[in-house]
Amino acid sequence: MSKHPLPRRGVATFASALLAACLLLAQPVAAYEDLLPAGAGSYDDFVELAQEFFEWRASQRAVLAVPDYSQSAVDERIERVHAFQRRLADMNVAEWGRSERAEYLAVRGTMDEQEFLLRVYRPWSRDPGHYVGQMLRVSFTELPVSGEDREELVARLQRVSDLTESAKAHLRDVPADFADLALHNLTNSDGVNHGHPYREVPPDGVLGWFDDLLGRARDEQPELVPEIEAARAAAQDLNDWLIANRDSMTDPAGIGGELLDWYLVHVKYMPYTSDDVVVLGQRELERTWAFMALERHRFRDLPEIEMPQSREEYEARIEAVDDEVRAFLVEEEFMTIPDFIPDDFREMGFNVPWIERPTGPNYWEQIQYRDPSPDHWHAVIPGHRFDGRVLSRVEHPVRRHIRDSGRAEGWALYLEEAPLQLGFYDETRQRTRELIYNFAVFRAARTLGDVWLQRNEMTADEAVEYWMEMTPYLDVDVARVDAEIYLRRPPGYGLGYTIGSFQMYKLLADRRRQLGEEFVLKDFHDEFMAAGGLPIALIRYEMTGLDDEVAIFWDHTPLGEKLEQLGY
Repeated sequence: MSKHPLPRRGVATFASALLAACLLLAQPVAAYEDLLPAGAGSYDDFVELAQEFFEWRASQRAVLAVPDYSQSAVDERIERVHAFQRRLADMNVAEWGRSERAEYLAVRGTMDEQEFLLRVYRPWSRDPGHYVGQMLRVSFTELPVSGEDREELVARLQRVSDLTESAKAHLRDVPADFADLALHNLTNSDGVNHGHPYREVPPDGVLGWFDDLLGRARDEQPELVPEIEAARAAAQDLNDWLIANRDSMTDPAGIGGELLDWYLVHVKYMPYTSDDVVVLGQRELERTWAFMALERHRFRDLPEIEMPQSREEYEARIEAVDDEVRAFLVEEEFMTIPDFIPDDFREMGFNVPWIERPTGPNYWEQIQYRDPSPDHWHAVIPGHRFDGRVLSRVEHPVRRHIRDSGRAEGWALYLEEAPLQLGFYDETRQRTRELIYNFAVFRAARTLGDVWLQRNEMTADEAVEYWMEMTPYLDVDVARVDAEIYLRRPPGYGLGYTIGSFQMYKLLADRRRQLGEEFVLKDFHDEFMAAGGLPIALIRYEMTGLDDEVAIFWDHTPLGEKLEQLGY
């Protein structure tokens, strides 16, 4: 029996959550037409406003120097968002069609998200990792550099000292989990190293990577040594400051249940409470564990898939999988492959590089090295890398700015089990089927952990322990990195995989019922992709006209009002 089938503190029982979800589903959807804004703004006015907002948001992200995090500067940014929101509320949405209404909701959600970032999440005040991560990326620079690249590197190295001073000035309400994760990353390899330059022995965190850069500079570009030494000293100073102040860093890392519920509806556009998500996640964890057991039993007489013995053998497996997936997409009329998608898998890239670790392969490598196909569907074609190239060509002035993570991860997870149901694994990859359910088990367990972390019902260490208990092959490094991702990113990213895939299944079922025998899977997938990166619930409304979910979204509670209710 699991040590932690449910979190140990302050959570509703599974039975009561299930009852609440059933009651919610049984309630009739209230009329919402009177909630639609009926102001003076036209759709063209809306497009102009959206473009102005997205340009402003991009300008906030593009500053090379450390931004001003003084309260007056933050208040000024909040007021700017409020000004955008007031203008948005004055649009005549009541006269618009479904597509325009969906876009309006998507933009409103991004504005709410920006306000949430400024008023609640506040990474500059709560998260040392906000500063540590920026330091790490500087140290990856390849040498030698010259011209503008050299000037940029020097500026980024000098910026490390500014980051440390900003962190010491502004980190005022730091959660224990955030402090411990930052300290770990300053002095330890994360053990996963994806996206890092390859080293046979990975450097020990940010400080180790600066030592690595320093060693390369002494050999290849010694005039940079003083700047690198100063940057390393600044990173060491931040590490020492965090250690000295660690005992005072005791705030909870999660945002709490009520704000999580607000965020799921108003930003993620998921028509569920966090209690609903727990019920769905628990059910999916049970289903995928059971299916994994059944698949393993079904093909018990077949040998286990052996690990490759070299990079060349591994990449040959990827190439073979890429050929098979592309052929399957065409033969099964799954979806259209645009002409701009590269034919060579090396140009598309892949998520899991060949790394020989003294401790052996980590979780992702245990599966990917055996058979790259589950992650290839999820992350390469027609998943994330394919998806990213399609979305990068969206020209619509509003939709090209919308990239919802639940839509991205829900689509990608749907792409793991859908090919299994369509027969991709029937003839030659039977033992891979249990690996697909292993992936799904981890996604479902992360859904539960994501909710419990944000509701402060689990610490990061407890989530790591729970996930490792639930998921075969899972190692502590991958689990810890995932806990960091789902705590430090805005809420709902971790649960977006499983819940997003459920929304995909719901959309597929709705569309099949609507069209009957005229339903064509290829057309369905192509229409979905053409909608862009909007949240799936909004794509469902646009594609089907079903408004049971958007009726919930039009009942909008501004963040400020919610914070007042909570005494924030």
